[in-house]
Formats: sequence, structure tokens, C-alpha cells
Amino acid sequence: MMERCFICDRIAMIKNHSNPYFVKELETGYVVIGDHQYFKGYTLFLCKHHETELHKLDEEFKAKFMVEMSRVGEAVFNAFQADKMNYELLGNGDAHLHWHIFARREGDGDVKGPVWWTDRSKMYSENVKVGGDELEEMKSKLLFELDRR
Repeated sequence: MMERCFICDRIAMIKNHSNPYFVKELETGYVVIGDHQYFKGYTLFLCKHHETELHKLDEEFKAKFMVEMSRVGEAVFNAFQADKMNYELLGNGDAHLHWHIFARREGDGDVKGPVWWTDRSKMYSENVKVGGDELEEMKSKLLFELDRR
């Protein structure tokens, strides 16, 4: 029996129009704003194929996925005035390919280093969960940047 995939569940929500964090569908994946915004502008790019490793994608799709991920990163950079971008494709918790794209700013965290060094209780606290007008504004800014190209 296959374990339930959180990323596939999120994609199903996009397809049935019930994922409030969805921004845009690209050829190889879906752009979504992260639920929690400890690092303002945190965005995910979810692969359309349920695959666990980049090397398992066919070459043409993989190349397009990488280019689109970079395009999403550029849009995040511009939309949220980042000083630096962090890109991570981990898969240890959710094995379905998905990029974590973080807009970083000087002094934006308690520790200098990877975002994952941040105390999880801070990164995922309710006071950094985004919704309502703030979420709509973030989605609008990101969509504008994605559509500019």
C-alpha cells in the first residue's frame, strides 16, 4: 500500500480549486505561496510528476523543470525584494519533487545559515501563517512577476 503523498494532496486541491496558496500553473509544476511566512516570500514549486529524484525525470522534462524553477526564483526575488535567494530540493519529509524557494534578507533570521537551522516553533508558528488580504497581495505580486516574462 502506497503512503499518502502530501504534495499530491496539495496538487489535487489546486485542481479542484480549493488550495488558497496556489499562484500559477507552469508546464512542469505548480507555484504556491508557503503557508507559513517566517521568511517573507517563501514559495514552493511542486513538480507535476510524482517522482522522488531529479535523475528519474526524462531529460527534456527535467531541463524544463529546472528552467521553470529558476524562473520562479527570479519572480520571488523581484516580487519580495530579496537580497539573496535560497533554493532547496530535499525530499526527506515529502519525497515528491518540490522546490523550497526562499527570499532572504540581511538579518532575517535568528541564525546565519540555512533556513532549516531556524527553530521550527518559530518557522511554523501561527503568527507567521499567511491568509486573507496579505495572502492575496503576495499571490498578486508573485503572479505579476511570473507573467512579466
